[in-house]
Amino acid sequence: MAAVPGSRNFGNNLGRNRPVVEKGSTFQQQAAILVAASLIVRFIGFLYRIPMTAIIGDEGNAYYSVGFQIYNFFLILSSAGLPAAIAKMVSERAALRQYKEAHAVFQTALIVASAIGLFGSLALALFARPIAEMTKYPESYYSILSLSPTLSIVALMAVIRGYFQGMRNTVPTAVSQVAEQIFNGIFTVVLAYAFIRNGVEYAAAGGTAGTGIGALAGLGVVLYIYFMMAPRIKEKMNGPVNSAAPVTGKPQLASELMRTAFPIIIGMAVYSITNLIDTFMVSSRLASSGAFDQTQIASLFGQYAGKYGTITTLPVSISSAMAAAAVPNIASEYKLKDYGAVHNKINIGLRLAMLISVPSAVGLGVLGVPIIKMLFRSYPEGGGLLQAGAISVVFLALTQIATGMLQGIGRINIPVLGAGAGAIMKIAFNFFLIAIPSVNIYGAVISTIICYVTAAGVNVYFLVKHTKVRIDVSRAFLKPAVSSVIMGMVCYVVYYTFFFITDSNGISLIFALIAGVLFYFVIMSVLRGIKQDDVERLPFGNRIVAFTKVFKI
Repeated sequence: MAAVPGSRNFGNNLGRNRPVVEKGSTFQQQAAILVAASLIVRFIGFLYRIPMTAIIGDEGNAYYSVGFQIYNFFLILSSAGLPAAIAKMVSERAALRQYKEAHAVFQTALIVASAIGLFGSLALALFARPIAEMTKYPESYYSILSLSPTLSIVALMAVIRGYFQGMRNTVPTAVSQVAEQIFNGIFTVVLAYAFIRNGVEYAAAGGTAGTGIGALAGLGVVLYIYFMMAPRIKEKMNGPVNSAAPVTGKPQLASELMRTAFPIIIGMAVYSITNLIDTFMVSSRLASSGAFDQTQIASLFGQYAGKYGTITTLPVSISSAMAAAAVPNIASEYKLKDYGAVHNKINIGLRLAMLISVPSAVGLGVLGVPIIKMLFRSYPEGGGLLQAGAISVVFLALTQIATGMLQGIGRINIPVLGAGAGAIMKIAFNFFLIAIPSVNIYGAVISTIICYVTAAGVNVYFLVKHTKVRIDVSRAFLKPAVSSVIMGMVCYVVYYTFFFITDSNGISLIFALIAGVLFYFVIMSVLRGIKQDDVERLPFGNRIVAFTKVFKI
């Protein structure tokens, strides 16, 4: 009889901790596809925020960000938990070759999502005005209103993406994400520019309207792919294994879907609440300090949400994509009681997440001010926030990857506990720190770091407890940290050397970043912190390996 996690014989299933070779390396392939798409999406999102900030400024960024925080909260309550829940349910059935029932899960989820999405859109539209008044940013009303129809569109798209991910196919999700962001970026800038003549609040609303257009494009892409693949899906459903197999009724599947999705939604909602905490608390606590007027408060919040928030989440795209890929993969291996494969994937996920997030945090900490100055020339304030809060990148990445793995092994309540503990810490530190005039908006940055440290600690502790995994601390954490510190010193020296010579922030920053990347990977190679198999798991990893072999690196 196979051992269960937590039993004394659990470690015996690992072949005495020997490496497990994954069949087809599906986890790495799927994760790499999502990581590549996520990086492209984040990069596009980052690019269009530059001209948009030039159009609407820090004050407009505040209204734009407030609208998005409210929208994200409604989105999470309506559909954001569906992809992970659907992927988990579908992958468990696909692992047992129950393809007909897996498709029944998909059909049921479409019905549920349509109803929830429509309800969310109506609720957001009807309550947009009072919600905007409650945030102390009444000008955000137009942004909130323009985002309300997007909830219904995203709900349907989430179901189709979740089904494909559960069937171990991340290509539709990746392609649709890129298409969605391209349309989003184009129309965000165009509509912001078109409405700026009416006022900054209308320009911010025009920018948020681009999100809905992008979502519509993404939905069109996944629908097209689904209908293209429909014959293959029917072939699997009508195979000899499934032809006579009974299928669970839709009410029962809907009940299971909601039971699975609910804890995921709650966990994600708590994190969204931490953003809402900032939305509701920053303005009032800054005002209570007596040191800032309303325009200054809006500008400070715009720097925090529109610059610090946007840039620090860019490197985390790898961990979020890895987490999305981990849920169906670990769920299927766990269902089959292949605990060795589960342990292997946990270590792979942690290594790859830290491989990028640790040096990113150090780089942002060292070069935060020059980065902001280069990207937002018209509004160069906010670099200090980036430097002070760069370390949050590491703990947010760790929180996300551990959350996906916990969801994969069925411990979907634990991330809720971690998120709740983090939110409590954030409220407490926000309340005391932001009202101090000398600390002001930096208080929100400090509380964000504490929030993610708390959540990451809870998630990793219970991940280790429930899987008995032996985390490779040296390769996952110590070696990236040592290499990143050396890289940071190199970046500092190179930047200020070139700035002394050229007096150009842009040229100095580019040379510093190039030198930093090269030194980081060289030092990691010397310390044996990165190996060929790690590089191959990254987007375009095989090409990178081929390049290094040509030059005998």
